[in-house]
Amino acid sequence: MIWIFALGLILIALLMLWISQRQQRFSGLPNLRVVYTDKRMWNRVEKPLYDPVIGLTGKPDYLVQEKDFYIPLEVKSGYAPVTPYPSHILQMVAYCMLVWSTYKNRPPHGFIHYSNRTFAIDFTPQLEKEFRKLVEEIHRCDRSANPSRSHDSRQRCRSCGYRDICDQKL
Repeated sequence: MIWIFALGLILIALLMLWISQRQQRFSGLPNLRVVYTDKRMWNRVEKPLYDPVIGLTGKPDYLVQEKDFYIPLEVKSGYAPVTPYPSHILQMVAYCMLVWSTYKNRPPHGFIHYSNRTFAIDFTPQLEKEFRKLVEEIHRCDRSANPSRSHDSRQRCRSCGYRDICDQKL
């Protein structure tokens, strides 16, 4: 009787292992060890990453370990566009910068995961340069008394956190 019970437990364990591996394959996420998460599903949220040089703070959804590197992974809820949106790419570059500053090891890339596809975004010197230029522009606007609106979208204005105090709202 004990042998039948033990065999049943082994079969259940194998079934659970098969199901978890199948879900991993279908998720489209890389099969890497998670070392950090900002998702409240697991434990407490990790502290944010910080780069004092550029004055940036942020929390990627996950950091996964790939060889000797920590790689940021950002999860988006929608379907993947043909190529990632420029804002998503710059967000990933920001996370790569934060990982580099925090762990003193430049990640070669980051992952953007949409519900049906995952993109690896190379952390190139060109993207880093573009991001640094954007950060400088943001800092310049912060110092400005009245920065100009950068779009003509009523929807963006409606959802803006500064709408109540903005004199340029649409």
